[in-house]
Amino acid sequence: MAEDLDNKQDKPKKKKGLIKWIILAVLLLALGGGGFFAYKKFLAKPPADPAQAEQTQAEGQGKDGKEAKPAEGQVVSLPVFLVNLADPLGRRYLKLAMDVEAKAEIAKNEAKIKDALLLLLSSKTYQELSTLDAKIQLKQDIVQRLNLILGNGKVVQVYFTDMVIQ
Repeated sequence: MAEDLDNKQDKPKKKKGLIKWIILAVLLLALGGGGFFAYKKFLAKPPADPAQAEQTQAEGQGKDGKEAKPAEGQVVSLPVFLVNLADPLGRRYLKLAMDVEAKAEIAKNEAKIKDALLLLLSSKTYQELSTLDAKIQLKQDIVQRLNLILGNGKVVQVYFTDMVIQ
Protein backbone atom coordinates (compact mmCIF):
# COMPACT_ATOMS: atom_id res chain seq x y z
CA MET A 1 0.00 0.00 0.00
CA ALA A 2 2.83 2.35 0.76
CA GLU A 3 4.31 1.56 -2.61
CA ASP A 4 1.05 2.50 -4.36
CA LEU A 5 1.06 5.90 -2.68
CA ASP A 6 4.66 6.55 -3.78
CA ASN A 7 3.87 5.63 -7.39
CA LYS A 8 0.80 7.89 -7.46
CA GLN A 9 2.79 10.85 -6.12
CA ASP A 10 5.61 10.41 -8.67
CA LYS A 11 3.33 10.39 -11.72
CA PRO A 12 1.76 13.86 -11.21
CA LYS A 13 5.18 15.41 -10.57
CA LYS A 14 6.49 13.98 -13.82
CA LYS A 15 3.46 15.30 -15.73
CA LYS A 16 3.81 18.77 -14.22
CA GLY A 17 7.50 18.88 -15.09
CA LEU A 18 6.82 17.74 -18.66
CA ILE A 19 4.06 20.31 -19.12
CA LYS A 20 6.37 23.09 -17.92
CA TRP A 21 9.02 22.09 -20.49
CA ILE A 22 6.45 21.98 -23.30
CA ILE A 23 5.11 25.43 -22.38
CA LEU A 24 8.67 26.79 -22.16
CA ALA A 25 9.53 25.36 -25.61
CA VAL A 26 6.38 26.82 -27.17
CA LEU A 27 7.10 30.24 -25.64
CA LEU A 28 10.71 30.19 -26.88
CA LEU A 29 9.58 29.26 -30.39
CA ALA A 30 6.95 32.02 -30.36
CA LEU A 31 9.46 34.61 -29.16
CA GLY A 32 12.03 33.47 -31.69
CA GLY A 33 9.49 33.60 -34.51
CA GLY A 34 8.32 37.05 -33.43
CA GLY A 35 11.88 38.32 -33.24
CA PHE A 36 12.69 36.93 -36.68
CA PHE A 37 9.55 38.53 -38.14
CA ALA A 38 10.38 41.89 -36.55
CA TYR A 39 13.96 41.73 -37.89
CA LYS A 40 12.84 40.90 -41.43
CA LYS A 41 10.04 43.46 -41.43
CA PHE A 42 11.74 46.45 -39.83
CA LEU A 43 15.52 46.06 -39.73
CA ALA A 44 16.73 43.96 -42.65
CA LYS A 45 17.23 45.62 -46.02
CA PRO A 46 15.86 43.75 -49.01
CA PRO A 47 18.55 42.03 -51.08
CA ALA A 48 19.44 43.99 -54.19
CA ASP A 49 19.27 42.26 -57.54
CA PRO A 50 22.51 43.27 -59.33
CA ALA A 51 21.05 42.79 -62.81
CA GLN A 52 18.08 45.01 -62.06
CA ALA A 53 20.26 47.67 -60.41
CA GLU A 54 22.54 47.85 -63.47
CA GLN A 55 19.58 48.09 -65.81
CA THR A 56 17.91 50.95 -63.96
CA GLN A 57 21.24 52.72 -63.55
CA ALA A 58 21.94 52.43 -67.28
CA GLU A 59 18.50 53.79 -68.11
CA GLY A 60 18.81 56.57 -65.53
CA GLN A 61 15.64 55.50 -63.79
CA GLY A 62 14.76 55.09 -60.14
CA LYS A 63 12.75 52.32 -58.47
CA ASP A 64 9.39 53.72 -59.63
CA GLY A 65 10.41 53.85 -63.30
CA LYS A 66 10.72 57.64 -63.10
CA GLU A 67 13.93 59.44 -63.88
CA ALA A 68 16.31 59.35 -60.94
CA LYS A 69 17.27 62.73 -59.55
CA PRO A 70 20.07 63.43 -57.10
CA ALA A 71 18.98 64.31 -53.61
CA GLU A 72 18.82 67.93 -52.57
CA GLY A 73 22.29 69.05 -51.61
CA GLN A 74 24.06 65.88 -52.71
CA VAL A 75 27.76 65.99 -51.76
CA VAL A 76 30.13 64.76 -54.48
CA SER A 77 33.90 64.39 -54.19
CA LEU A 78 35.91 65.86 -57.04
CA PRO A 79 39.31 64.49 -58.04
CA VAL A 80 42.43 66.02 -56.51
CA PHE A 81 43.73 69.03 -58.42
CA LEU A 82 47.49 69.57 -58.61
CA VAL A 83 48.44 72.78 -60.43
CA ASN A 84 51.37 75.14 -60.71
CA LEU A 85 50.56 78.54 -59.28
CA ALA A 86 51.01 81.71 -61.32
CA ASP A 87 54.09 82.84 -59.36
CA PRO A 88 56.93 84.61 -61.16
CA LEU A 89 59.44 81.85 -60.50
CA GLY A 90 56.94 79.06 -61.15
CA ARG A 91 58.18 77.00 -58.22
CA ARG A 92 55.00 76.89 -56.20
CA TYR A 93 52.13 74.51 -56.62
CA LEU A 94 48.69 73.91 -55.17
CA LYS A 95 47.21 70.53 -54.31
CA LEU A 96 43.49 70.81 -53.65
CA ALA A 97 40.86 68.18 -52.90
CA MET A 98 37.27 69.26 -52.47
CA ASP A 99 33.71 68.09 -52.08
CA VAL A 100 30.88 69.92 -53.80
CA GLU A 101 27.33 70.11 -52.49
CA ALA A 102 25.16 70.41 -55.57
CA LYS A 103 21.58 69.97 -56.71
CA ALA A 104 22.65 68.85 -60.18
CA GLU A 105 24.35 65.89 -61.85
CA ILE A 106 28.08 66.57 -61.64
CA ALA A 107 29.32 63.39 -63.35
CA LYS A 108 27.80 64.41 -66.69
CA ASN A 109 29.78 67.66 -66.73
CA GLU A 110 33.00 66.40 -65.13
CA ALA A 111 35.26 67.41 -68.05
CA LYS A 112 33.88 70.97 -68.10
CA ILE A 113 34.25 71.22 -64.32
CA LYS A 114 37.85 70.00 -64.36
CA ASP A 115 38.75 72.43 -67.14
CA ALA A 116 37.19 75.42 -65.42
CA LEU A 117 38.76 74.62 -62.05
CA LEU A 118 42.22 73.97 -63.51
CA LEU A 119 42.14 77.34 -65.25
CA LEU A 120 40.92 79.11 -62.13
CA LEU A 121 43.41 77.47 -59.76
CA SER A 122 46.42 77.88 -62.02
CA SER A 123 45.68 81.61 -62.38
CA LYS A 124 46.13 82.20 -58.62
CA THR A 125 49.37 83.23 -56.95
CA TYR A 126 50.71 82.24 -53.55
CA GLN A 127 49.80 85.66 -52.14
CA GLU A 128 46.23 85.29 -53.38
CA LEU A 129 45.83 82.00 -51.50
CA SER A 130 47.89 82.50 -48.34
CA THR A 131 45.27 84.12 -46.05
CA LEU A 132 42.01 82.81 -44.68
CA ASP A 133 40.02 85.50 -46.48
CA ALA A 134 41.69 84.49 -49.73
CA LYS A 135 40.66 80.86 -49.23
CA ILE A 136 37.06 81.89 -48.55
CA GLN A 137 37.15 84.01 -51.71
CA LEU A 138 38.50 81.00 -53.62
CA LYS A 139 35.52 78.95 -52.43
CA GLN A 140 33.15 81.65 -53.69
CA ASP A 141 34.97 81.80 -57.03
CA ILE A 142 34.68 78.03 -57.42
CA VAL A 143 30.94 78.13 -56.64
CA GLN A 144 30.47 80.88 -59.25
CA ARG A 145 32.40 78.93 -61.90
CA LEU A 146 30.49 75.72 -61.24
CA ASN A 147 27.16 77.54 -61.33
CA LEU A 148 28.09 78.88 -64.77
CA ILE A 149 28.55 75.31 -65.96
CA LEU A 150 25.71 73.53 -64.15
CA GLY A 151 23.17 76.32 -64.00
CA ASN A 152 22.58 79.15 -61.59
CA GLY A 153 21.96 78.03 -58.02
CA LYS A 154 22.82 74.37 -58.63
CA VAL A 155 26.00 74.43 -56.51
CA VAL A 156 25.27 75.14 -52.87
CA GLN A 157 28.65 74.91 -51.18
CA VAL A 158 32.26 73.85 -51.72
CA TYR A 159 34.20 72.09 -48.98
CA PHE A 160 37.99 71.86 -49.06
CA THR A 161 39.04 68.44 -47.81
CA ASP A 162 42.78 68.79 -48.51
CA MET A 163 44.80 71.85 -49.39
CA VAL A 164 48.58 72.10 -49.74
CA ILE A 165 50.39 75.16 -51.03
CA GLN A 166 54.10 74.71 -51.49
